[in-house]
Amino acid sequence: MIVARTAAIALFMLTAACGGDKAEDAETPTPSAPSEAATVPADVSIIGIDDIAERFVKLALGVGLHDAAFVDAYHGPDAWEADVDAASPALADLETEARDLIEALEVISYQAEGDARQKMLAKNLTAALTRIRMAKGEEFSFDEETRLLYDATAPTYDVGEFDAALALIERLLPGDGALSERVDAFRESLAIPEEKLEAVFAAAIEECRARTIKHFNLPDNERFSTGYVTDKPWSGYNWYQGDFESLIEVNTDLPVIIDRAVDLGCHEGYPGHHTWNVLIERNLLSGEGWIEYSVYPLFSPQSLIAEGSANYGIELAFPGDEKVAFERDVLFPLAGLDPAKAETLADLKKATQQLSHSRNHVARLYLDGEIGRDEAIDMTMKYSLVSRERAEKSVSFIDTYGGYVINYNLGRDLVRDHVERKVAAGEDAWTAFKAILETPTAASDLAN
Repeated sequence: MIVARTAAIALFMLTAACGGDKAEDAETPTPSAPSEAATVPADVSIIGIDDIAERFVKLALGVGLHDAAFVDAYHGPDAWEADVDAASPALADLETEARDLIEALEVISYQAEGDARQKMLAKNLTAALTRIRMAKGEEFSFDEETRLLYDATAPTYDVGEFDAALALIERLLPGDGALSERVDAFRESLAIPEEKLEAVFAAAIEECRARTIKHFNLPDNERFSTGYVTDKPWSGYNWYQGDFESLIEVNTDLPVIIDRAVDLGCHEGYPGHHTWNVLIERNLLSGEGWIEYSVYPLFSPQSLIAEGSANYGIELAFPGDEKVAFERDVLFPLAGLDPAKAETLADLKKATQQLSHSRNHVARLYLDGEIGRDEAIDMTMKYSLVSRERAEKSVSFIDTYGGYVINYNLGRDLVRDHVERKVAAGEDAWTAFKAILETPTAASDLAN
């Protein structure tokens, strides 16, 4: 049943449903599948999906008051944000609202099989409720957190497979000293000089964009600006501003290695985050009028799609040897680096891809309390082949964002596998990829 709003929630929720009392379920509810035999209880007030969507936006804004990282982007009505700020709803009230909206969406599903919009909204509500419970102090295992927030659970890992990958890399870069030190020293030798950063990134992003717009019809006024920042737990970030505009920031706390230019250009820009946000705003928010897409909750199933598609987008835009050729012929000379090292860097990057899931393994052990921070740093140095400074930055990211790390590697794998299945069935890869970006999609949808 849907309970009446408390006074605080009533201040910022424009539409309130009312009914009888209900006991709070101790577990996060997962919207149930509709049944042919299901009937709507007589005492339940039925509200439409557009009402639920509007209240979800305000719920997300309310959660953002308690969880600073929750709202990654908002470009809905200014008045809604002002009303939520003024009401300053308590976590307990937000939890009640989230549970009520989940139940209201279940009522809609009694009437007809839930469509893609309903299913994604249900998953986003479950994620919001989970994040509220976390803000209240509840603790979840790594796997439970990622299942409820991102609709996905990383597999368990055999450390022996990571060790086998290290042996291959050992042969690629033989020498004295720890392998992580050798790899880190080689990569550090290919850092972009500070005075060359802007020119190198401008060239990389422009190439990423040129390759993307061959396949995507983006709005004429889509645009971005680039900034350089310090003291962040991430290497790059896309802050979507709305109206088809992004601010792409690059963290310069540590030297930026030359191969990161294309990676960040694709990941944060084209066909990654900027492109995804533009398509969502144009097609779902403006085109369909689905107001829930005026807010992007970072801790939600949308993030697995966002990060996974952004990482897969690198290899989609630069298939085969095209990335190393562009870096060798354009970016290395622009940065004043030796182009002869481009092939070795590419071979090293390909070999270390086999270690990408080691970050999930370390994060699971660390967040589940099986290892301490020092051991997590040591394992990151070993399996990510980075310096202590970079390993500390990586673990700081886990401290800040928790199980979010699965979205990069598991998300990439799920998107790649989905696209490859479509290609095997005769579909164009860019067409299959575009469908993921511009339709309500979660991890569990990619199995098809």
